[in-house]
Amino acid sequence: MSATATRQTIQLPIDPGVIGLRGLSPERSRFELEYALERGSTANSVLFEAADGQPAVLVHPPGAAYGEVFLPALAALVSDRDQPLLVVVGHVNPNRVALLRMLAEAYSRLELIASNAGAKLLEELWSLRKPTPPGQQSEQPPLPDLPAIRVIRHEQDLPMGDGRNLQLLPAPTPRWPGGLLAFETSLGLLMSDKFFSAHLCTAAWAESNRSSTEEERRHFYDCLMAPMARQVDALVERLEELEIRTIAPGHGPAIEVSWRSLLSDYRRWGERHQQASLNVVLLFASAYGNTAAIADALAQGVNRTGIRVNSLNCEFTPADELVKAIQQADAILIGSPTLGGHAPTPIVSALGTLLAEGDRSKPVGVFGSFGWSGEAVDLLENKLRDGGFSFGFEPIRVKFSPDAARVKQLEETGTRFGRQLLQTQKRAQRRSAGGLSESRSDPAVVALGRVIGSLCVLTTRKGDLSGAMVASWVSQASFTPPGITVAVAKDRAVEALLHKGDRFALNVLAEGRENGPMKQFLQPFEPGADRFEGLDLEDSPAEQPLLPDALAWLEGSVKQRMECGDHWLIYAEVSHGGLFDAQGSTAVHQRRSGANY
Repeated sequence: MSATATRQTIQLPIDPGVIGLRGLSPERSRFELEYALERGSTANSVLFEAADGQPAVLVHPPGAAYGEVFLPALAALVSDRDQPLLVVVGHVNPNRVALLRMLAEAYSRLELIASNAGAKLLEELWSLRKPTPPGQQSEQPPLPDLPAIRVIRHEQDLPMGDGRNLQLLPAPTPRWPGGLLAFETSLGLLMSDKFFSAHLCTAAWAESNRSSTEEERRHFYDCLMAPMARQVDALVERLEELEIRTIAPGHGPAIEVSWRSLLSDYRRWGERHQQASLNVVLLFASAYGNTAAIADALAQGVNRTGIRVNSLNCEFTPADELVKAIQQADAILIGSPTLGGHAPTPIVSALGTLLAEGDRSKPVGVFGSFGWSGEAVDLLENKLRDGGFSFGFEPIRVKFSPDAARVKQLEETGTRFGRQLLQTQKRAQRRSAGGLSESRSDPAVVALGRVIGSLCVLTTRKGDLSGAMVASWVSQASFTPPGITVAVAKDRAVEALLHKGDRFALNVLAEGRENGPMKQFLQPFEPGADRFEGLDLEDSPAEQPLLPDALAWLEGSVKQRMECGDHWLIYAEVSHGGLFDAQGSTAVHQRRSGANY
């Protein structure tokens, strides 16, 4: 069954004359990192019907992927194709523009409302088509004319029928420079588009409670908001001034009773990024969203190490801000699509600034997407190498959009890059401190090291993805149902496969036979490498990898995740288990200090 066939658009009455149009997508159809939890998604719009001589207003229409189910639903509510229709465009990308073209063909008096940057992007993307493969000819139907655009340069009110008023708030960020939020004052309804979203397919208008969507909203934040935490925090501060009663994001259920808690969480989640001692600047431009998807995965990987990522869209970053960011960076990543055999002009300009202002002692990384050639990545690599910069990883080239395996590899590349920066920082700190680590001599830290745990190997498989790690911070957590906890460092690659509902196996190692598995899983792996290559494995009932040389095994399903400093504490209910060796003893991990494993 195709993804389109599984989608639908439903109506959710909000108030008389105000209707939510929610596109439901129960299956993940894209491989961007933000969809990695595989819980489907929704595309949420709000329609204010025409009244008192004022036209209908559609806030935040979906992308073209929902076109076949969204347009008939809208037509049932706005049947007169010749009546005026105002459309508030929350952010602009090629997929959204494709849907707006459909609306322009259906409604002769369509008018778009966009921020200043959004209007610029609409003008650039309206006539842009994906390039035709070399040697092929493609006759495509003519495009409709670009509708009139009402440009919102500052906060502005839009009077509507029934005495309603729509407050329009430009909200530019590097990821969505054309961001535009809408707040209906009589209802206290904030239509926040990407902000506060969660990829979760549900027909319910609002979440049942704060904890029911916390994991999905935190994952969305980590994937897309964390690299621009400074700008997001400033926006949250502005939104706290509004008399909000409900937040209706672009994806997932609305937030009614706990919206203050969510704003507080956004601030809390951003604190770690703001306070980080190291800073990686990520420069990019993205025509179709593919290069941005690469940037998101790399940023997520770097963020796992506790390093701050400062994301800058080169097309909308002032020159003085770009210079300052480059001068203050501990490392720089720069990515570009290839358009017509070239890098976009803003990337070429940013490259010139980097060559003029960048510190050659700080590592760089280059990445980009392409269709049938990759000249932009070649340009970035050659200019930076010739300019004397050192590379933290080999240049990354992705044809079109990265698939799930490539996204995981990109995450791991970002994590390894972050770890290298931290190791460099620690070496410098040890040199300045004369080689003495105060924390390791602290009596409390030494005492903490006397807490021992069993040596285990955690293994997991999820579709085509798999992962493993050595685990010694393991404990039984409950009798009924039988449950265990496992502490997983945030920078472990396997952490991405241990969300609620995911399954894993815990292989308890045998005393005297632990060296082989330890050597296998403590060795450094290349990003995306198969941790189980060359091993003779068995499968648990849920097809999780088992190590026959282990003493015993348990299979668990993740029920909860709790953030504990630099680790996640995973609670899982045990569903199956068994012994490989009924006579052996459990291998344990003896430590001299609680400052490390």
